[in-house]
Amino acid sequence: MSHALIIGASRGIGAEFVRQSLADDWKVTATARSEEALAALRAQGAAAIALDVTSAESTSRLAWQLDGAVFDLIVHVAGVLQRTTGLVPPTDAEFDHTMHANVLAPMRVLPQLVDMLAPGAKLALLSSKMGSMGLRAGTGSWLYRASKAAANSVLRDISIEWAGKATCVCFHPGWVRTDMGGTGADITAAQSVASMRRVLAGLTPKDNGRFLNYDGSAIDW
Repeated sequence: MSHALIIGASRGIGAEFVRQSLADDWKVTATARSEEALAALRAQGAAAIALDVTSAESTSRLAWQLDGAVFDLIVHVAGVLQRTTGLVPPTDAEFDHTMHANVLAPMRVLPQLVDMLAPGAKLALLSSKMGSMGLRAGTGSWLYRASKAAANSVLRDISIEWAGKATCVCFHPGWVRTDMGGTGADITAAQSVASMRRVLAGLTPKDNGRFLNYDGSAIDW
């Protein structure tokens, strides 16, 4: 049975990855912060682990909580969006919160998992085309954009370190109707995740280190 680890599964895209993976008879391990979210994951049949990706103490405990596990798929979903208009300087607190959640978290979490990769494993880091330098045409939410550009850099480095062990990609999930994306977004979480799962299933080692749209098309770094 294939085994997926979904990091940040309390709601939205992460929760949908859990739902669809379980529906396809995958074994699923998922992380969330609140006891309510953890209970909901367990009720669905997932193994649930408490994890706050912004906490050094919490992330430091992840490896031993997963000791002995082997994963065919790892999806790092957890992240935050700080909405701003124009070049309004973020406060220290806003900067620290966004960069901790979107950049430092995968830097702390993902390296712990290298010895838990099944042969042919795949890693997806949920990013955003707002982090693309090549497609940059606006300045809205510039702190979020900077954090996602940095997260893309993190994934590229991991793809180099993990070459031959896993196929690693960044995903833009689309503009998704979630708490972060809003009710006016283009697609549902179910549509986004179903498409990303199809793309993941078809990845080969030649795709390692790519930045992809949810439909599998390439995005400029």
